[in-house]
Amino acid sequence: MFSHMTQSHRHQLSRRAFLLASGMLPFAAHAASQPATPKRLLVLGGTGFIGPHVIESAIRRGFSVTLFHRGKTNPTLFADNPKVERIIGDRNTGFDALAGKKWDAVVDTSGYFPRQVEASAKALKDSVKQYVFVSSISVYKDTDKPMEEGAAVGTIPDPTIEKITEGAYGPLKALCEQAATRVMQGRALIVRPGFIVGPRDSSDRFTYWLLRTQRGGEMVVPGDPSDPIQVIDARDLADWIVRMCETGQNGTFNAVGPAKPHTMQDVLAACKQVTKAEVRHTFIPSDYLRKNKLHEEFPIWSPPSGDSAYFHKVSNAKAVAAGLMFRPLLETLTDTLSWWKTLPPDRQAKPRAGLSAEKEAAILKAFRESQAKP
Repeated sequence: MFSHMTQSHRHQLSRRAFLLASGMLPFAAHAASQPATPKRLLVLGGTGFIGPHVIESAIRRGFSVTLFHRGKTNPTLFADNPKVERIIGDRNTGFDALAGKKWDAVVDTSGYFPRQVEASAKALKDSVKQYVFVSSISVYKDTDKPMEEGAAVGTIPDPTIEKITEGAYGPLKALCEQAATRVMQGRALIVRPGFIVGPRDSSDRFTYWLLRTQRGGEMVVPGDPSDPIQVIDARDLADWIVRMCETGQNGTFNAVGPAKPHTMQDVLAACKQVTKAEVRHTFIPSDYLRKNKLHEEFPIWSPPSGDSAYFHKVSNAKAVAAGLMFRPLLETLTDTLSWWKTLPPDRQAKPRAGLSAEKEAAILKAFRESQAKP
């Protein structure tokens, strides 16, 4: 259709297309006669850890956001933000408060039981174009084998149980995925993160390594400096979810980070750089920790062998190809420590994960004694 144009005309057209796409031309120069309608996003829950980051990311990208929550966790969050519609309700008792409304997508950050997710999807299937369910890599049946999206997921004898235990969490999340996929029929985005870290992480699992480094002195570290560590900043996860809502992409994705796993040494070095602490690392081999049933005492880390061989080697190639990006580890740790310092003193005095000083000293003493034996 451009055969009659001169080379100069083609160049001008190409340049104009580039300027329009990049936003460098003024609004009046755009060909569209109608302004773009903001995308509409519904968030279920959304006042804990991941949800606020999703809402903040959506606001930055011009979304119109509705928050459906019980008003119990962080009840005043976004109360003063005119860009967020807050509707009080409980997903376990129904969605009457949402009747007559429509959204481009719903992000479900608070579904743990298949009954919940199936009921939510059924109630919203005619009100939303896309159902985003935040699941977990814990769905995978075998963590000693490569974990790509098509790998087998765990099962439980009784799929109706509603008690979260170590053995039930993953299979229940898998059943939630299946419920969303079944009801939405091609309009479900299943997001499987691993360890989510960063500001607002109330688990303190990753924060432990910062806080322990900050304390200084001799520090017990599990395994080997080269052991892989996969974590994703909640803000990177949220940004990607929102972009996937913008484009309406569906399917199942391992949303783990970074592009290439950090090593334990990477994490420790970054913690030291952020805290500027004087600390000495004493690594205790995985075999010793397993033998003495200590390998689960250390948050985030898992032995890179045996039944957890691939726990920090989950494939994220599909999500990266779909635009998942990662900020530097130093930025995550710096912002996490800054956030931690804003918490009340009594909360800072009681970290929820990691070794106490007494427990760490006992492990170190027992390890040294074992090494001294002939």
